[in-house]
Amino acid sequence: MKRMTHLAPTDASAVALFRRELRGEVVMLNLLRLRQTADYSAHPALYPQTPISGREAFQRYIDHTLPLLRASGGELLFLGEGGAFFIGPQDEQWDLAMLVRQRSVQSFIDFATDDAYLAIAGHREAALVDSRLLPLQATGNGLSADSVRR
Repeated sequence: MKRMTHLAPTDASAVALFRRELRGEVVMLNLLRLRQTADYSAHPALYPQTPISGREAFQRYIDHTLPLLRASGGELLFLGEGGAFFIGPQDEQWDLAMLVRQRSVQSFIDFATDDAYLAIAGHREAALVDSRLLPLQATGNGLSADSVRR
């Protein structure tokens, strides 16, 4: 059985995000599985002179994206090596995990649909074989990291 992969949002997931009516800052949890060799077939204008790894293509994505992210009010909070789950499916692993903070869902959408971003987003697609993106927002129900530590 072939696993379903996810590289871009669907219309249904975009509608669901807006229906959540998130207010204020949002943190995007990214789980990323990299290709051995980047696949630029859908983005020939970005194709490097020689083949590169998915990791190298993702680094190009980060290098080009960070200034745009910062200009939109966003921030890269964390980028780290992944691996197998400690709790979770043992046959599933992710190469990288990334946390990106954005001022709002609208700021995120503005960033992700900006022409300058779209011109280089092919590096992400070329780098990844699969991904997950989970929008997170701090709880407003009295549960906080401080209350959990007590």
